[in-house]
Amino acid sequence: MRILFLTQVLPYPLDAGPKVRAYYTLRHLARVHELALLSFAREEDSPEAVAHLRQFCSAVWTVPMRRSRVKDVWHLARSLATADPFLVIRDRVPAMRAAVRRIVEERGPFDAIHADQLWMAPYALMARGLAPSGVVVQAVLDQHNAVFRLTARLAATDRNPLRRIGWRVEERKLRLYEARTCNRFDRVVWVTGEDREAMRPAGLRDGAGRRGVVIPIAVEPAPQPVDCRDRSRVTFIGGLHWPPNAEGMLWFREHVWPLVKTAAPGARLTAIGRHAGRVLKSSQTDGVEALSNVGLMPYLRETGVFVVPLLCGAGMRVKILDAWAGGLPVVSTRIGAEGLRAVDGTNMLLADTPEDFAGAVVRVLQEPDLAARLAREGRRTVEAYYDWRLVYRAWDEVYGCVSSSLLHTHQA
Repeated sequence: MRILFLTQVLPYPLDAGPKVRAYYTLRHLARVHELALLSFAREEDSPEAVAHLRQFCSAVWTVPMRRSRVKDVWHLARSLATADPFLVIRDRVPAMRAAVRRIVEERGPFDAIHADQLWMAPYALMARGLAPSGVVVQAVLDQHNAVFRLTARLAATDRNPLRRIGWRVEERKLRLYEARTCNRFDRVVWVTGEDREAMRPAGLRDGAGRRGVVIPIAVEPAPQPVDCRDRSRVTFIGGLHWPPNAEGMLWFREHVWPLVKTAAPGARLTAIGRHAGRVLKSSQTDGVEALSNVGLMPYLRETGVFVVPLLCGAGMRVKILDAWAGGLPVVSTRIGAEGLRAVDGTNMLLADTPEDFAGAVVRVLQEPDLAARLAREGRRTVEAYYDWRLVYRAWDEVYGCVSSSLLHTHQA
C-alpha cells in the first residue's frame, strides 16, 4: 500500500514519547508498505534527523511549527468563541493544509492516510476528501491518548484556579471533539484500553469501537542494561514544558524530596528535560539539579531510583519503558504507571502520597536486593511485552483490514 503518514512532531531523534511511538510504527510499516512522511518540524529539528527518516520513507516533507504567546492568545480567543478545543485550534496551520493539498495532488492518490495523534486528524480527513471521484482512501488514526482525560485531571489538580476553569472548559470541548473525530475514521488504534473505554460515554460509536484496536507503545530494548556505578542519584527525565511533568515534579520537589533527604542525606535529585531549569531551580543545599540538553548516560549510570511522580496524564509513559529497558528500578504514582503492566513490588513500586512515595524511594536507595529485583523484573517486562519488533506486528492486522476494505471496494 501507499501510505501518507502525518505526524505532529518529527519522529526522530527518540527524545519524547510521541516520537518513539511514531518512529517504530514507521519502521514496522516500512517493511511492507511505501510510506511518505509529512510532519511538523521545530527549530531544533535537524537535517540529519530528516535524512535518517528518509532511510525508510520514500519521501519526507516538513512544515515549520512556530508557536508564541501572542498566537496562543489569539487561538484561545477563537476557541472561546467556538465549540472547538484550544489544543486543536492551535495546530491548525495554513501551511500544513497547503502541503497536504500539494502532496495529494502531485503524489497521490494514496491507499491510506495515517494520522499520528489527534492533532493530525483534520489533515488526514482533508487528504482523504481530496481523493478523485471513485477513489477510496482509508483513514487510520493512532490515538495516543484520550486527550480529554488529561485535561480533566489537570482541572482537578492545577494550583491556579483560573487555569482549572480553563481546563474544565477544554475538557468538555475535547470530550465531544475526540469522539466525533474518531467516529469519522475507518480504523482507530489506541495505546491503552483505559483510553478507549473512556471514550465510549463521550460518544464513541460501537462501530468505531469495534474498528479500534489497542497497540501499546513499544521500544527497542538495549542489548544490555545500564552499567550503574553509583546508586545515590534520583532521576526524572521528561520535558517540563508539558504541564503534567511540571506539575508532578513541583509536587515531588516540594512535598516528597524533603522527606527523602531527611532519611537519605546523601541522595541527589536530577531532573533532565526541556525547561527543567525554568520550572525547578537547582539548589546545592538540598541536592537538586535541573538540566537540559545533556547526554543521559552519565546520569543514568549513577541512578539509584528512576521516579515518575505524575498526578495527571493519559496514555502511557514511555519514560517507564526506557527505564525498564535500561534496567533501572522505578518508583511511580499509579497514574504515572497507568496503561502499563505494572505490578507493585515486582517490577516497580507504586505510591501516591508524599509519605509513601518518599518511603518507596528511600527503600530502593537503601535496599540493594530490592533495587536489583525491581530492575531485573522491569527489564523482563519490557522484553516480553513492549519490544516493538514483536508488539507492532499488530499493525499488520490494522493495515490488513484496510487492504481488505480497499480490495472489496475495487471489486464492487
